[in-house]
Amino acid sequence: MSAAGGTITALAGTVLLRLTVTGTYTRYVRPGMGLWLAIAGVLLVLLGATTLVGALRRARPVDAHDHGGHPPVGWLLLAPIATLLLVAPPTLGSYGVDRGAAVDVRAGTSVFAPLSRGDGPVPMSLLEFGQRAFDRDGASFAGAAVQLTGLVAGGEDDGFRLARYQIACCAADAAPVVVRVVGINGDPPRRDSWVTVTGSFDPGDGEVPELAAASVVEVPEPDDPYE
Repeated sequence: MSAAGGTITALAGTVLLRLTVTGTYTRYVRPGMGLWLAIAGVLLVLLGATTLVGALRRARPVDAHDHGGHPPVGWLLLAPIATLLLVAPPTLGSYGVDRGAAVDVRAGTSVFAPLSRGDGPVPMSLLEFGQRAFDRDGASFAGAAVQLTGLVAGGEDDGFRLARYQIACCAADAAPVVVRVVGINGDPPRRDSWVTVTGSFDPGDGEVPELAAASVVEVPEPDDPYE
């Protein structure tokens, strides 16, 4: 491997370590993979450094009259990796909600126990909300208030769509779960902002489960943005 290859390998490991130390890696993979990413980053840095040192030791002196050799095209690969050291791509946003396969909330649903109405709003994932909505036409909600947190995927006539991605391993296999929030007063929250919505199940008449909002509060993006 050349000096360029060793440098690129070391930088790739540095990117992994940076993402792990800052916690940014949760934008792309499950939180449980952080340790393995850190180990991979350390190994890549060591491999790259070893390769670079070996390449420099084997390098022959430059001859002023030597016009041969190959152009250093490999060094161009440093640009995107160096960019990742400075700017990390953001979490998946609303752009992908309508451009990929959505999670089928009807699949694998079971009979849910009724919620209690006296304990305040019940926090739950958008997936569970969707599954409860199609379980006996939402009978398990039993009129209880629920609380959902997700990103705003776009406004509609009388509300907006709330979404959150489900991932099995990494962002490459992400699929959105969408809930339609209705009954809000005024303009919907800005697109791609994160909000916590408190409300109750609305039977609606569409294919997307609906939540009648009692309050909508903008919140910071969670440390783990995926369900």
